[in-house]
Amino acid sequence: MKTTAKPTSFIAKPTSFIATPRRALLAAALLAGLAPWAGAQAQGAATYPNKPVRIIVGFPAGTGPDIVARLLAQKLSEGWGNAGVIVDNKPGAGGLIAASEAARAAPDGYTLMLGETGQLSIAPSSYNKLPYDPAKDFTAVSQVVTSDFVLLVNPQKVPARNVKEFVDWTKQQKGLFLATFGAGTPGHFGAFMFGDAVKLKPEPVHYKNTADALGGLFSGDVQGVFASVGLAAPNVKAGKLAALGTTGATRTNTLPDVPTIKEQGYANLEFSSWFGIVAPAKTPPEIIAKLNADIVKAVQSPEGKAKMEEAGFRVTGTSQQDFARTIAADTVTWGKAVAATGFKAD
Repeated sequence: MKTTAKPTSFIAKPTSFIATPRRALLAAALLAGLAPWAGAQAQGAATYPNKPVRIIVGFPAGTGPDIVARLLAQKLSEGWGNAGVIVDNKPGAGGLIAASEAARAAPDGYTLMLGETGQLSIAPSSYNKLPYDPAKDFTAVSQVVTSDFVLLVNPQKVPARNVKEFVDWTKQQKGLFLATFGAGTPGHFGAFMFGDAVKLKPEPVHYKNTADALGGLFSGDVQGVFASVGLAAPNVKAGKLAALGTTGATRTNTLPDVPTIKEQGYANLEFSSWFGIVAPAKTPPEIIAKLNADIVKAVQSPEGKAKMEEAGFRVTGTSQQDFARTIAADTVTWGKAVAATGFKAD
């Protein structure tokens, strides 16, 4: 029995050896079948883009996201030659309309979204039912910029010129009414963060857009608003509005004379938002990699960076992985702020 077992074991090796050419033939046939597909994928990445690329923006023309998208579109168009970039504004519902459309778009790299903190990191906590899932429906491409906020007041209606004076003044009023650019936005929850820091309970007044919110500030219907640096700067420099403090860790180069709120004694108050490009899930990784490289090159070029900073933004231009981590981390951070207010948008 032993002598029989040895040849049997020995014969198994040639059998395995004989099977190898067959497997090789099968593998070769399979690879031959896959070769056109693989070649098409490589060619698609190499020739991308060969037609106009659309960037969906969930906010009106002239707002911070729109400004960033248009500056980015200009630089990408220059680098891509004949392939243009179209900025498609789809305002409404705090950016949810745009995000819903972008999530359903074909994952081919020709429809992108300039996403922001509210759409991707706040909405999962502020809505019981979202028409999209930020974690499943999108692939991060690159964070483009970050934006600090500025506490603005109408100098014709509010006598304060710094945060402490504003707090003391509002305590003598019937309430602290702060405008927001929509329920569920960073400015909305930033207002609550401000209230916690200064020991006041704010009453957020939600407007449909930035123009209406600033109109409420000019009319005196609200006492203040947290606006992006880019939106605030022209009004501050023109003397139409007064900037009491910024929300970043350091002062912004756009308004260097305006101290941070932390500088003014409120050490726990720091928040900002970001804007970045995301693509529909299942967009080919080769396309994502090319998009990331081209976006980083565009925003970190001397001209691209200068224009973004001139508009009031801090240029980042991150890797895909870093942007994905930021979205995930901020979902937790803002989720806590949402929970503290008990707010639900639906």
